[in-house]
Amino acid sequence: MINNLSILYSFRRCPYAIRARMAIAYAGVSVEIREVELKNKPEHLLVISPKATVPVLQLINGAVIEESLDIMHWALMQHDPEHWLHFNIEANRLIQWNDGEFKQYLDRYKYADRYPDFSQVYYREQAEVFLTELETRLMHSMYLCGDNFSLADAAIFPFIRQFASVDKPWFRLSVFKALNNWLQAILATELFALVMAK
Repeated sequence: MINNLSILYSFRRCPYAIRARMAIAYAGVSVEIREVELKNKPEHLLVISPKATVPVLQLINGAVIEESLDIMHWALMQHDPEHWLHFNIEANRLIQWNDGEFKQYLDRYKYADRYPDFSQVYYREQAEVFLTELETRLMHSMYLCGDNFSLADAAIFPFIRQFASVDKPWFRLSVFKALNNWLQAILATELFALVMAK
């Protein structure tokens, strides 16, 4: 039996999966979303993607896309009505920073007990270098690459959401006022509500 929809293996709270679902929903592409239990991963997922991390997208033709950014680009190539890809070069620089150095410090900040070499505050301060870059940008424009929502906003937002949730009172009262406003604005969108629906 041939599936007439591409299959997206996802995990609701995973920031990589969130950004993939956001791009797919924004592009209006229909896919079958299969929520994965991380401790009980389905056999089909393990077969098509041995690394078994989400998100993974299997296209109708059987091709498999295993990286969230590649899934985002695939969706946007189908339909990009508000031109998320317009700021591609600048967006890519920010996304690489987010996915690299910032994500490392985010993990250590969130799970500081697993990384006892330094304190949680130290890891937070290292992550703040990236937050300062975002704050500076957002003090001069509505979004990270200008006054239009772009790939950078969609790709980075789930990780800032995760960072903010580690210590919500601290983040809310921090110097990152513009970043707070940006985060709250995206959290309030119909798009985010749609992709987080259980």
